[in-house]
Amino acid sequence: MRHGKKFNHLGRTASHRKAMLSNMAQSLLEHKRISTTLAKAKELRKYVEPLITKAKMDTTHNRRVAFGYLKNKEAIKLLFGEVVEKVGNRPGGYTRIIKTGYRLGDNAEMCIIELVDYNELLLKEDKPAKKSGRRRSRRGSGKSSESEDTTNDVQASDKTEKKKAEKKESPKAAASEESDSSEATAETSTEEPKASGEQVDAPKKDAPKKDEDKKDDDKKSE
Repeated sequence: MRHGKKFNHLGRTASHRKAMLSNMAQSLLEHKRISTTLAKAKELRKYVEPLITKAKMDTTHNRRVAFGYLKNKEAIKLLFGEVVEKVGNRPGGYTRIIKTGYRLGDNAEMCIIELVDYNELLLKEDKPAKKSGRRRSRRGSGKSSESEDTTNDVQASDKTEKKKAEKKESPKAAASEESDSSEATAETSTEEPKASGEQVDAPKKDAPKKDEDKKDDDKKSE
C-alpha cells in the first residue's frame, strides 16, 4: 500500500528517473535555461537547489556529494565556480519556472526553468529607478511642467508676432507722420508771406502822407 506517498514517479523506474534528473541538472547548469514539462521542472527544482546550497561551501566532501548526483566533472566545475559566484548571496530560490502553454501532441503543460540571476531582462525591471537630486512638490506633476513649457513657448511666439506686426506697421506710421509734417510746413510757409506782405505794404501807404507833411512844412517856412 502507498498511502500518504505523494512522490511523482514521472512514469519511470527509479534508475531511469535519477538518470533523467541528473542529465537535466547538467543541462540547466550549462545552458542556464531549459524547456521541459511542468511536472519534470518541479522535480528538477527539488533536485538542483540542494546541490547549489551545498556548493556555497567549497569542500572536498561537498564536491564528492555533488558528483554523486551529477556524475560530470564539467558540471561540478560550473556549479562550484560560476554559478556559486552569481548565486552565493541568495538564501534560496535559485531557479524560476515560467509557464509557456501546452504541447501540441499530448497537450502536456510546458514551461521554462532557469537560474534566477542569469535573466538580464527581469533583472533590469527589478532594479529601482535612481532618485534625482531635485525635489518635486506634491502639487506639481510632470504634466503641469509640460503645460507650463507649452504656455511659455506660446507666449514667446505671440511676442515675436507682435513685434513683427509693429515693424510692418511702422513704415505706414512714419509715412503718415511725414505727410502731417509736410502739411504743417506748407501752412506755415503760406502764412509767412502774408505777414511779410503786410509789413511791406504798410510803408507804401504811409509814404505819400510823409511827402505831404514835408510840403506843408516847406510852405510854412516860406
